[in-house]
Amino acid sequence: MIFITAKFRILPEHADRWPEIAAEFTQASRNEPGNLWFDWSRSIGDPNEYVLVEAFRDGDAGAAHVQSAHFKTAQETLPQYLAETPKIVNTTVDQDDWSELGELAVRAKG
Repeated sequence: MIFITAKFRILPEHADRWPEIAAEFTQASRNEPGNLWFDWSRSIGDPNEYVLVEAFRDGDAGAAHVQSAHFKTAQETLPQYLAETPKIVNTTVDQDDWSELGELAVRAKG
């Protein structure tokens, strides 16, 4: 799968509204047939930073994502809300879902 993590620094006056601002792009991306997940988290250390964790089935699905109409719309509309160009880590991993973190395994209770 293609695994991508990107950090978005949002202008302070828009940070609280970022989930709403990015909602259409987020939903359209989640609806792509090759999308495995597309999840935003807000930093607890910097309230103006959001982290996007996304994954696509394979390179073809990733290419379809960046060639989609909603991606092109995001390229045109989202930068006005950003404090800087987002930072990204993009890699291919040999799995298709999350693995369990065995070091913090939750044992059956009771």
